[in-house]
Parts: sequence; structure tokens; C-alpha cells
Amino acid sequence: MILRLPQSTLRPWSAADVDAVARHANDRDIWLNLRDRFPHPYTRADAEMWIAHASKNEASCFAIEVDGEAAGGLSFQPMGDVERHTAEIGYWLGKPYWGRGIATIAVVAATAYAFEHLGLERIEAGVYEWNAASTRVLVKAGYSFEGRLRRRIVKDQRIGDVLMYARLRGDVS
Repeated sequence: MILRLPQSTLRPWSAADVDAVARHANDRDIWLNLRDRFPHPYTRADAEMWIAHASKNEASCFAIEVDGEAAGGLSFQPMGDVERHTAEIGYWLGKPYWGRGIATIAVVAATAYAFEHLGLERIEAGVYEWNAASTRVLVKAGYSFEGRLRRRIVKDQRIGDVLMYARLRGDVS
């Protein structure tokens, strides 16, 4: 799937993305807002492993391309069992591209794609309480605040809350 968007493109990952991903992802401020499985420091070897994994999951893992290079990523993590029609959306964007609306446009497009092609009824995102920018992205993309999961995470030796946002098939933004 390739979606050409204003200022960016959502597309499958490529081996040619390794250097750009390693450069953009190796930022502590990005790491602070993501799960620990997203390493810091982020090395070229980490980028190679991610791209090998993502390339096998082209229906749910996308590069966010800006100015001709991979500047971030967006993926869906499907749930299982009774939650099989739900997925978690996650995304990150290199710091030079923050504040330009790129993440919002990517989340809007990917959400529409996921409802149409992945058979989902619900897409959710947990945002760390200190990540106001990601909260704004989700609200602008039509996600609704559902609640605060208190003291749910430990990141960088800090205990924090997770703010749960979701979008349902048929929601109007």
C-alpha cells in the first residue's frame, strides 16, 4: 500500500531506509514517548532488524516518507481472541518534522486504510501523560479520549499514567 499525502507518503519499508531510520530514530525525546522495545540509542543494526520485521508485515507497518526519505513509522498491532477486531496504532516521527501536521495526516490516512482493509471495528492508542503532542494528533485525527490508566507504565525510571484514545468504525471526525 502506498498513500500519497500532503507533505508525506505512507509506504512499505525498504532496505534503503536503514540509514534514515537509524538517524531519525536515535533521539531520546522520541524514545521517551515509545515502548521500551524501541531502543535507545537506536543503531543501524536496530534499523535493519526493524525493517526486516516490518517488511514481512506490509499490511500493518508503514514508513512515513518526508522529503524523499523515511522520517518515521506507523504500525498497527492487532489484538487477538475476543479483541480480534481491535488494533493498537503506534507512530513516531523524526524531530525535524514535528509540528508540521505530518503525523496527524498520516494517522488519519492510516486509520481509514485500517478500517477498510484490515477488518477492524476499533483502533486504540495509549499515550503517555506527558506526550501532549501525540494527544493533539489523535484528537485531530478523530480519536476520542476514553480514560486514564493510572500508574500503568514505567519509562526512564518514571511511573506514569497512560491516556487511552480510540476511534471506532463509523466514527465521524
